[in-house]
Amino acid sequence: MVRETLSLPEAKKGGRRSAFAGDGRLRAMWDIGNRTTDGERELSVARVWVEFAEELGPGETADVRLAPLSPEHWRHLKRGDVITIHEARLVAGTATVIEVLPPHS
Repeated sequence: MVRETLSLPEAKKGGRRSAFAGDGRLRAMWDIGNRTTDGERELSVARVWVEFAEELGPGETADVRLAPLSPEHWRHLKRGDVITIHEARLVAGTATVIEVLPPHS
């Protein structure tokens, strides 16, 4: 699991037009710095839970928890790293990592 502070731009600045549910239904793509063998950006998928809120909308910031679908791709992240959330390959927000917890054995 990864905890981070996620900020979404306002809709008028190119962000999403509506809020997303904070209950883990959203499976978002993230640019966490990984590259394919030919050097292209490789996006990784994680489910998103918003802490202490039912949803997160345009222009808002909240702490979130991510459950990566491939945790091994996320092991290099550390506190303070900045990553981006993507929708349809467009940047939909930025997040700063606040905690990385190892997978359970």
